[in-house]
Amino acid sequence: MTPAAALVLAVVGAYGVHLVYSALALGWTGVGPGPRVARARARPGRGVRDWLAQAGLDDVPPVEFGAVVAVLVVLGAAFGFAIFGSVVPAVCLGAFAGSFPVAAYRNRRRTRRAIAQEAWPRMIEEIRILTSSLGRSVPQALFEVGGRGPEELRPAFAAAHREWLISTDFARTVRVLKDRLADPTADATLETLLVAHELGGTDLDSRLRDLIEDRIQDVQGRKDARAKQAGVRFARRFVLIVPLGMAAAGVSVGEGRAAYQTPGGQLAVVIGIALTVACWWWAGTIMRIPEEERVFER
Repeated sequence: MTPAAALVLAVVGAYGVHLVYSALALGWTGVGPGPRVARARARPGRGVRDWLAQAGLDDVPPVEFGAVVAVLVVLGAAFGFAIFGSVVPAVCLGAFAGSFPVAAYRNRRRTRRAIAQEAWPRMIEEIRILTSSLGRSVPQALFEVGGRGPEELRPAFAAAHREWLISTDFARTVRVLKDRLADPTADATLETLLVAHELGGTDLDSRLRDLIEDRIQDVQGRKDARAKQAGVRFARRFVLIVPLGMAAAGVSVGEGRAAYQTPGGQLAVVIGIALTVACWWWAGTIMRIPEEERVFER
């Protein structure tokens, strides 16, 4: 048996052991590395636009973002060819390089969503006080609080305020703000305010109180989960650093670059890149905190 076949057999066997253990000890089913998270169906293209809006790229078309990723794929492939001198590892490295902007803006999206999740309970409380105790109208209270909100949310509130000044149509203004924020808490809050503005009623105060309590519990639960994962997330970065460092050292020692150009060397590089990407993705899947789904998109 060749070394490559033995390696493949070992990986398949290890994954089979993982599936058996996870099925017996954790109750997971299926052939995936972790339990499947149910997601609501979204309209075609809507998820991409929401993702970009949550990352602060609401003015960037998905096609333009895809073009940037494509350019990085080409540059990464060229860099990989310069190091390994062969096509297959270069293609793998190019595909890996194309994932960098996605990962970077995913991290930025996560940070922005965490800031919004922490800010919304306080903002809802301010809206409740302004509308119930100080007699502000719902639109006036919304824009007053949004103007004092986190820096990441202010452009969305400014765009919605301009729409309100032009059209004085609160329903249309709410749609603009929801599209800009693309946040489940914002959807629920804005729909509550829209109903109160259009139909009136005296129960807005109690509804906002219940929403504040629910949001505080959600934020605290997510904080606790992230705190428990802090050490694991730090260790996960070594999945990228260590293999890349070893590859660079192999190129600089003796005839390392020539060894990468042999069929066996190319196979080893492809397997190494594939395993690195798989381990990185797998670790991220296991540590993923379920996100709230938008239920009031339109």
